[in-house]
Amino acid sequence: GLNMVDVAEAHGTHVEAQVLEAALKVPVVELVASKGRGLSALVDAAVALADDPESFQPNRPVIREKHRPVLAELEQLLAGRSLAGYPADWVALKLLEGDGDVAKLVKREEPDAWEPLHSVLVGHDDAYMDIAGGRYDWIARMVRAAVVQPRRGVASITDRIDRVATHPLWGLLVLLAVLAAMFALTYIVGRPVADALDGLINGSLAELLRDALSGAPAWLSGLVVDGVVVGAGTVLALVPILVVFFFVLAFLEDVGYIARVAYVMDRYMHWIGLHGKSCMPLLIGFGCNVPGILGTRIIEERRDRLLTMILTPFMPCTGRLAVLVFLGAAFFGDAAPWALLGLVGGNLVVLGLVGFATNKLVFKGERSAFIMEMPLYHTPNARTILMQVWCHTWAFVKRAGTLIVIISAIVWVLSSFPGPDIGDSILGHIGRFLVPVGALMGMGDWRLMVALLSSFVAKENSVATLGILFGADPGVDLAAKVAAVLTPAAAVAFLVVQMTFVPCVATVAAIKQESRSWGWTGVSVGLMLVVAFVLGVVVYQVGSLF
Repeated sequence: GLNMVDVAEAHGTHVEAQVLEAALKVPVVELVASKGRGLSALVDAAVALADDPESFQPNRPVIREKHRPVLAELEQLLAGRSLAGYPADWVALKLLEGDGDVAKLVKREEPDAWEPLHSVLVGHDDAYMDIAGGRYDWIARMVRAAVVQPRRGVASITDRIDRVATHPLWGLLVLLAVLAAMFALTYIVGRPVADALDGLINGSLAELLRDALSGAPAWLSGLVVDGVVVGAGTVLALVPILVVFFFVLAFLEDVGYIARVAYVMDRYMHWIGLHGKSCMPLLIGFGCNVPGILGTRIIEERRDRLLTMILTPFMPCTGRLAVLVFLGAAFFGDAAPWALLGLVGGNLVVLGLVGFATNKLVFKGERSAFIMEMPLYHTPNARTILMQVWCHTWAFVKRAGTLIVIISAIVWVLSSFPGPDIGDSILGHIGRFLVPVGALMGMGDWRLMVALLSSFVAKENSVATLGILFGADPGVDLAAKVAAVLTPAAAVAFLVVQMTFVPCVATVAAIKQESRSWGWTGVSVGLMLVVAFVLGVVVYQVGSLF
C-alpha cells in the first residue's frame, strides 16, 4: 500500500506506482487511507495474491558482497534444524546481525549447533553494517526510477516550517508556546463547560436522586447520592477539559508536529542518557502513563527501555492534569494558567534531574544513538482526530463509570462508618495516622492525605475523594473549599506532591508487565514516593518563609 500519495503530491514528490510494482514484483496500490481512497483495491489485490500464492515472488534485498559467504556458511550449519518454526535463512541473518534473542533461542533449542555457529560469528561483529547497507542499496534501486523529486532549489512547506520548528533555540520556544496555548485553550473552552456539567450532576441530579430515595434507609441514600453520584459525577465533570486536551494532542500528532518535538528534545534527552525515541513514550504519557509504558516497546536496548519506564510516570498524565486544572483556579485565581504551566514545567525539570541521577548512579552514564525520519507536514484529518478524541474520552468515561464509582463508594463507606461523624470514621483514623507526615508538607488536614492515597487507584480519583470528604453541597465550589484549608505554600506543595506521587495501579501493572521484574517495579514506585515527599517538604518549608 503506497499511502499518503496526496501529501507527497502536495510537496512536489510523485511516485509511479506501476514502476515501483515492476521493481518490487508485488502489486502496489496507491492509498489515501485517511480518506478511505484505495482501500478496496488494496484488499482485492491482497485476496488475489492469497488465491495464487505461487505468484508471490518478490524482489528481496541481499547483504553486501563481503559477508555473503559468511551468511551462506551459517545457513548451511542451520540446514535441517527447526527452531520454533523460524526459517533457517532468517535465523542465520539475525545471528549475523547480532540479535541476542535469536542467539538465546539457538543456544536453548540447538545447543550442539551453537559452538560451530559461534566460531563463524566471531570476527564478524561488523556484519550488521553490510546487512543494513544492503537493505538501503536495495531501497535506492527500487525507488530510483519510481520517485520523481521536486526540482533542486525548491523549498517545500515542510522545509520552511522546520527552519523554525527544529531550530535549537526557536524550536524550543515554539514547543513552550504550543504547551502554553494548549493550557490556555483548556481554560477558555473546557472550564466553562466543566463548571456547568458539575452543577448539573452534583446539583440537580444529586437532589433529584436524594428526593427519590427519601423513603429509603439513610445509608442507602447516602451511598447512592453522596458516594456514587457525587464521587463519580465530580470526575465526569472533568470530561470537557480532557476533550480539549485530547483534541489538541491529536491535532499536533496528525499535523506532524509531534515528531518535531522528539527532534527538538533529543539533545536534552541525551543529558539523561536517552535519545529522542524515548521522548515518544514520554509524550504519550501526557495522555496516560499506561500507553506510555507500553510504548517503550519501540526502544531496542533494555537499559533505555527500563530508564524510560522509570521516567514515564513522572509525566503529568491527564488524570494529574485534571486535578491540577480543577484546583488551579481556586488556588491561583487569574494567574492559574501561568501557575499550571510552571507546575508542569517544573514536573519536566524534575523528570530530567531524576533521569540524570538514575542514569549516572544505576546505569553508569551510558548513552545511546538515535536516528529518525520526520514526516511531512500535512493538513490534519478531522475524522482521524475525532476518532482519537473519542477513544481517549470513552476510555476515561469507562474508568469513571466502573473503577472510580466503586472506589468512590468504598471511600464513602469508610468515611461514614462506624460513627455518623466523618472524623470518627475508619478513613478519619487512617488520615489522622498520616497527619504527622502530611504536616511536614503543609497538609495537616487528614482529608488531603486520604485524597492523595486514593489517587493510587486513579489520579483523578483525588477529586472524587475530596468531593466526598469535604461534603461538596450543591452550589458550593469544591475547589474553593479545599483552598480554604490550605495556605498558599501548602496549596502549591499539595499540587507538587499530587504531580509526583506514586503512579496509579494500572501504570504499576504495566511497568511489571513490560519490565518483567517486581524489582524494577518497586524501584519506580519507591523512587516516586521519595521524590514526592522530598519535594512536598521543600516546597512547603521554603514557601512558608515568604
